[in-house]
Amino acid sequence: MSKPAKNTICLWYDNASEEAARFYADTFPNSSVDQVYRAPGDFPGGQKGQVLTVTFTVLGIPCLGLNGGPAFKHSEAFSFQVATEDQAETDRYWNAIVDNGGEESACGWCRDKWGLSWQITPIALTEAIADPNPEAAQRSFNAMMEMKKIDIATIEAARRG
Repeated sequence: MSKPAKNTICLWYDNASEEAARFYADTFPNSSVDQVYRAPGDFPGGQKGQVLTVTFTVLGIPCLGLNGGPAFKHSEAFSFQVATEDQAETDRYWNAIVDNGGEESACGWCRDKWGLSWQITPIALTEAIADPNPEAAQRSFNAMMEMKKIDIATIEAARRG
């Protein structure tokens, strides 16, 4: 068994941590399902062999999925922000999340079917809203505010004026 990471993000799932981890591993590069830990015996509310936790990696970030049941839900207070190089990469991640039972939100945010929030953020957007020309930055920001999935061509057109 390998030594655990010093700092790991723990994500609470309603008994779907393995399914979520496998989806993330299949969707994002530098992602994997690392270990599935099963209950060694029966316990209150569960049985021997049931998945308790899953260690996995998402885009190089170590995570632990905890099958804690329905007591706690994900919220936008935590999200993964994924910097994308181009529209194809933006579309690929956005569509994978939304088309797998997820939900669109605003300004490049979406939520996967387990309730975890994702910001699919093109680098072009980050650069546009940080433009040293305040008018270009404002136009880019205003364009973003009208979007769900970010359209890079529209952001770049707004930046140019």
